[in-house]
Amino acid sequence: MLDIDGAVEATKPDEGVAAHYGDPAREQRAMAEGTVLVDRSNRGVVKITGPDRLGWLHNLTSQHLERLAPGTTTQALILNQQGHIEHHLTLTDDGTATWAHVEPGTTAALADYLNSMRFMLRVEVADLTADIAVLTLAGPISRDFARTIPGDSAPFPPEETGVEASMTGSFGERDFLVPRERIAEVAAKLGLPVAGMWAFEAARIAARVPRPGLDTDHKTLPHEAGFIETAVHLNKGCYRGQETVARIHNLGHPPRRLVFLDLDGSDDRLPEHGAPLTLADGTQVGFAGSAARHFELGPIGLGLVKRSVPVDATLLADGIAAAQEVIVPPDAGANVKVGPRRDFLAPPPAGRKML
Repeated sequence: MLDIDGAVEATKPDEGVAAHYGDPAREQRAMAEGTVLVDRSNRGVVKITGPDRLGWLHNLTSQHLERLAPGTTTQALILNQQGHIEHHLTLTDDGTATWAHVEPGTTAALADYLNSMRFMLRVEVADLTADIAVLTLAGPISRDFARTIPGDSAPFPPEETGVEASMTGSFGERDFLVPRERIAEVAAKLGLPVAGMWAFEAARIAARVPRPGLDTDHKTLPHEAGFIETAVHLNKGCYRGQETVARIHNLGHPPRRLVFLDLDGSDDRLPEHGAPLTLADGTQVGFAGSAARHFELGPIGLGLVKRSVPVDATLLADGIAAAQEVIVPPDAGANVKVGPRRDFLAPPPAGRKML
């Protein structure tokens, strides 16, 4: 879809897809008011087959998967021994195979790990990133739009478009896995306006949804980023890193917490990814993650800060003043639930704040 007139390629980590198609603000508004098509074909795609696949994935990940019903979407994490996040998967099972899409550039490492854990089980892992692409319907009426297109398990008949699987994304969007050679065909069949990653990322940040690798680092724990409510099942068998998850949930609190940053709009720049988050006296208390210019809210971002930072403290993100709003509360863990996510498919309220 970079061949579309006006397309401007995104920068890392979204090289290979469009940042925008000439008018990012218009694309954001179209996404807020209707349904748009977003090219996310830079994401990795893994397919897992074999009769043991669900029980095997159940034992390897943070999610309860052994009885995953066909067509159901869920999220799962693969953690290291210390409970730090290594991979985040959005996945579904079609009755014969489990499909997952993951962050750009992470598929090879994920496939290597999965293959190393096969042992004598009847599972096969295939990295299909070179063959299968992720296209996304986004916007408040995208669910209804999908239902208006003929087809039972897909938004349109698989025999016509080659759609391999469809699933609900992290904040209400609808993702479709399609053969790369048919991207243009599918886009034409849908006949929707297009939006780039600038618009998509602004909507994601406004919905307070973290993106692994941008809003996390190599030490991030599931509790810190709020993944406990979306990607972790707290009553399942042992998996790598479970001890840390259980200890925090039952006995303690994570050392850091995810915050929403309402950035000072008088500055003409956004904080660099990974830039320090500091208090007014210069004390570093965390780092800035994603940042974007929202068409209604202005400059916004996400960050990870120390749990001890007062929730009403004004922060500096790469030197830019930022009011923080709590996403993960300081008392997360010890059986305290993380607050609800925002549904970006609902039109955001007027004004600068989304309280």
